[in-house]
Amino acid sequence: MNRIYLDHNATTPVAPPVADAMTRALRDVFGNPSSVHAYGQEAKTALDEARSAVARLIGAEPMEIVFTSGGSESNNLAIRGVAGAAAGGGRRRLVAGAIEHEAVLRTLKALDGHDRTVALVGVDERGVVTADRLAEAVTGDTALVSVMHANNEIGTIQPVAEIAALARGRGAVVHTDAVQSVGKIPVDVRGLGVDLLSLSAHKFNGPKGAGALWVRRGTRLHAQLTGGRQERNRRAGTENLPAIVGLGAAARRLLEGGGRGAAGVTALRDRLEAGILAGVPGTAVNGGAADRVGNTSNVSFHGVEAESLLIALDLEGIAVSTGSACSSGTLEPSHVLRAMGFAPHRAQNSIRFSLGLGNTAAEVDRVVDVLPGIVDRLRAVAGRGGGGGALTMRVVGRHVGRRRLLGRRPAARRGGARGRGPVDAALRPTAGRRAVRRLLLARRPARRAPHRRRPRHPALHDELRAALRGRGRLRLRARVRGRPHPRSRASSATGT
Repeated sequence: MNRIYLDHNATTPVAPPVADAMTRALRDVFGNPSSVHAYGQEAKTALDEARSAVARLIGAEPMEIVFTSGGSESNNLAIRGVAGAAAGGGRRRLVAGAIEHEAVLRTLKALDGHDRTVALVGVDERGVVTADRLAEAVTGDTALVSVMHANNEIGTIQPVAEIAALARGRGAVVHTDAVQSVGKIPVDVRGLGVDLLSLSAHKFNGPKGAGALWVRRGTRLHAQLTGGRQERNRRAGTENLPAIVGLGAAARRLLEGGGRGAAGVTALRDRLEAGILAGVPGTAVNGGAADRVGNTSNVSFHGVEAESLLIALDLEGIAVSTGSACSSGTLEPSHVLRAMGFAPHRAQNSIRFSLGLGNTAAEVDRVVDVLPGIVDRLRAVAGRGGGGGALTMRVVGRHVGRRRLLGRRPAARRGGARGRGPVDAALRPTAGRRAVRRLLLARRPARRAPHRRRPRHPALHDELRAALRGRGRLRLRARVRGRPHPRSRASSATGT
C-alpha cells in the first residue's frame, strides 16, 4: 500500500540535506561549544553558523536568537520569562487569543491566580483575533500579549502587526507563536513588530528537539533554566548541537529556495478542498473565509465522528488528524472550533488535512476518490445506530487507560474545586465532562451484567477489529450511543 501523509502540521519529514548535516555533526563535531580548546571552538563555530541561518530566515540578528528544545519550551520561556521580569513593576495581566496552542494556554493557566490575571480574547466566525477585541482586553497593567501568527488547526493568519502596534503602544510586551508559519509564509520579525517569536525545526523539515525563541534586544526576560551561562544567560545547559545544526540546515534550505514549492502546495490544498466539497455532501471548510497558510484545510463532515473517519482513512493508507497532535487522546472537542462559535458536534466531526512539499496531485486525487465512499458508509452505520447517532471509535494506546478516556481527574484531585479561570473555560467542553462521557463513551452500568453484550454493529466491529489486529500495534474500542461493549475474553487473550 502506498501511504499518503497529510499531517504536516503535526510534523514534517527531515529533508535529506538536513539529515546529512546532522550526521556530520554527530560523527565529527563532538566538542562542547563552551570549551576553549580546538574541539570546543569547532563546535561553537557550528553553533554560530546555525544561529546566523535562523536569524537570516526571520530577519533578526544572531545575538537575538535563543536555542531551545522546540516550540513548547520557546512559548514557556517567552510567557514565564516576561511575566517574571514584569512582576516587580506592577504589570501582572497576561492576554492571549482564545485559539492559541495549548503550550500557550496551559502555561497561562499555570500562572493564573499567582498574583496575576489572565484574559483570553475571542475570535470571529473566521477564526481571527481582531484588534478591536484585543483593545478591550489590554489595560495599563498588561505585561504580555501573546497571539499566534498562524493557527495550527485551521491555518488562519492573525493580524499580528496590527495587534503588536496596539499592545506595544500601551506598554505591553508582544509575543507571537510562529511555529506554524515559519517555512510556509515569509516571516520578518521587524515587520511584525513583536518582541518575541517562537519557532520549531520539525515544522519545516528539520529535526524534532530543536527550536528557537527570538528576543528583541532590550526585552527583559527571566531565565527559566538556571545553571551555566549558555545562550547569553537566558537558557542554561549544554546545547544539543546535532539538533541545532539540523535547525540551521533547515533554515538555510529555505533561504536557498527549498520552500519555493509553497505555491504548489497551496494549489494542491485548493484542489483537495474543491474535490471534497463537490464529492461529499454536508461538508464545510472551517476558517476558509480568512487568510490562511497555504497547506492547511480543516473540513467538517456532518453526521460523522472525526475519529471514526480518521481511522477509516488510516486503514486506506491516508494519514490525517483531528487537530493538534499535542491534544490527541482527549475527549474534548477542538477549543479552536468552539472559540469560533461552532456547536460541539461540529467541533467533533472536523478533520485537518495539512499538506507538504512531498505531496502530489495523484495523492490528492486518491483522497478525493476514497472519501465519499467512506463517509457514506460511516453515515449509514450511524443512522442504523438509532436516532441518527454517530458511531465513535477510539484507538487506545498502551498508556491511555479508562480514567484518561473518561477525562477523570486523579483521585487526589477529584474532590477539589474545578478551575474557573478563562483558560479552563477555553479548554473545557461546553457541555461539561459528564455530557462528553454520555456522548462519546456512554455510561457503564452500575453493576456488571453476568453475560457479555454483543456490539450493535457486529459486522463493522469484527471487520475493524480484524484489520487492526493484523497491524499488530493498536487496540480498538468501539462505542455507539447506547451501552458500551466490554472487551471479550477472547480479544483479551489475543492482545487486541
